[in-house]
Amino acid sequence: MDFEEAADALYAAPAADFIATRNELAKQLKADGDATGSARLKAMRKPTVAAWVTNLLARKLPDDLDDLLALGDEFREATADLDGDRLRELTPRRHQLLDKLAKAANRLAADEGQKVSADVGQKLRETLDAALVDPAAGDAVREGRLSSALRHVGFGVVDENGEPSNVTPLTDERRQAARDRRKAQQAEVDAGKAQDKRDREQEEREAEEKARAKKTFEDAVAAATSAEEKVEDLDTQLDKARDALSEAQALVHRLGSELDEARREAREAQKYSREARKAYNRL
Repeated sequence: MDFEEAADALYAAPAADFIATRNELAKQLKADGDATGSARLKAMRKPTVAAWVTNLLARKLPDDLDDLLALGDEFREATADLDGDRLRELTPRRHQLLDKLAKAANRLAADEGQKVSADVGQKLRETLDAALVDPAAGDAVREGRLSSALRHVGFGVVDENGEPSNVTPLTDERRQAARDRRKAQQAEVDAGKAQDKRDREQEEREAEEKARAKKTFEDAVAAATSAEEKVEDLDTQLDKARDALSEAQALVHRLGSELDEARREAREAQKYSREARKAYNRL
């Protein structure tokens, strides 16, 4: 076991076992001939609860923590470019990722039997935010060997006692891998949004087609109802016309008969008039 392996094992141990684990590992390093490493390990400080929870998060969810560092890179690039629109777009993602990591850390700590108080939770969130803002702080958090929580105060990063914190950078390769993974995740989110948009547009088209079909059906029903009413009205008018025609025909027949009778009476009257004239002339 070398010093790096021993340091990782030390900060991965339960907080309550830190001192005993440090002594045992330091003794082992010395026995292996690494007196310098043993001395360095003995000088490492026991982590506060907030630092221990942060180290736990770094070990259990390194990819998610790398996402935080990559988002910090995006913030710095947008700030350097004076890109206000980009900064406004990144800010909600910053809060969402901090919330996600804080919740995950609480869950991981609970699995280890460690309760996270409100004060510890606040220090954890400040540490994560410092990791996002300051590249060196982000790399220190990612290393998983914090002995104190961190806080960004404008001029730099301080520990829980307000003292400047010495932090060292992480490799560009791991940072680029986090950035690439972030882009892939964003592309997946964008693809999902595009699919949702297509689904909504399809639903809207189907709803419009259904509405048009319904209107066409309602118009057809209204037209059929109107036509039926018109047929009934014409049937009524036809019945009335037929009744009137029947009455008119009866009247014509009666008037015809009366005309014939009047003509007959007129002929007889004329005949009687001629005979009377003749009898008068004989007198």
